[in-house]
Amino acid sequence: MKDNDIATVGDLIAALADYDPATPVRMATESAVFMDHTVGRVVCVPGDPDNDCTLPNDAPVVRIGTGEAYCCLPDNAAAALGWS
Repeated sequence: MKDNDIATVGDLIAALADYDPATPVRMATESAVFMDHTVGRVVCVPGDPDNDCTLPNDAPVVRIGTGEAYCCLPDNAAAALGWS
């Protein structure tokens, strides 16, 4: 995990606290083509019941899904995220 990664719900809330609640939000994805997605469903499920990674099996984890692809991520957003 990178030093600036958001690891908890509290970290996410703190990261968003300075923004106007009416500001649109998108999930940016880093792949062959940088994309913006709407935010999809938010769920809380056990960490890793399949034992596929290092999360404790019974610890709840909040997961944020991506919604529909919105558009290509603008170059300035990719740069601000450190991807270019």
